[in-house]
Amino acid sequence: MDISTKSLVDKGEMLPLMEAFYTVQGEGYFSGTAAYFLRIGGCDVGCHWCDVKESWNADLHPPTTIADILKGIAEYAVNTVVITGGEPLMWDMSKLTTALKNEGYKVHLETSGAYPYSGDFDWVCLSPKKMQAPLDAIKPLANELKIIVNNKHDFIWAEEQRALLDDCKLYLQAEWSKREQVIPMIIDFVKENKDWTISLQSHKYMNIP
Repeated sequence: MDISTKSLVDKGEMLPLMEAFYTVQGEGYFSGTAAYFLRIGGCDVGCHWCDVKESWNADLHPPTTIADILKGIAEYAVNTVVITGGEPLMWDMSKLTTALKNEGYKVHLETSGAYPYSGDFDWVCLSPKKMQAPLDAIKPLANELKIIVNNKHDFIWAEEQRALLDDCKLYLQAEWSKREQVIPMIIDFVKENKDWTISLQSHKYMNIP
């Protein structure tokens, strides 16, 4: 990356865009609703079960201008844009979210919370990971807490992550490769802890990208 491009990326005027696509949200509160996804490259959280490990190395994904990102979205009848990753908060989201809001889109964020918050979002889905715990400052901003359950100890982690949350939806989601083992555990936990709701990766069951 040349110095000029790196400067634009550092300012959030260009972003390492891994992929952009219009689909149906498969998880959490907005599951089943249409949305345009922007997957931003770059992540060092290191979940061993991550299903988009190709997103981790930001250098593999071309720095893309906000104008070009908006052109891609304009091809579809889109109401909501979801910014995900990777870990999008590795980059300054301010200019991108301002541009999206100026076009009238509702803007959602999916983040581990491991990096400082930037941007202007209508909905924040916080999905914290044990490998790199979330910053306390982001927790009061979360509308939705989504914990991936890989084993029984993740229920303890889930309860710990509720601290500092304010009027936040609580979701437990099975790690996909262990779903047959984990989902019965989640069902039992939710029956005993009624603040929590089960989130299914419905897009995978329906073979939706």
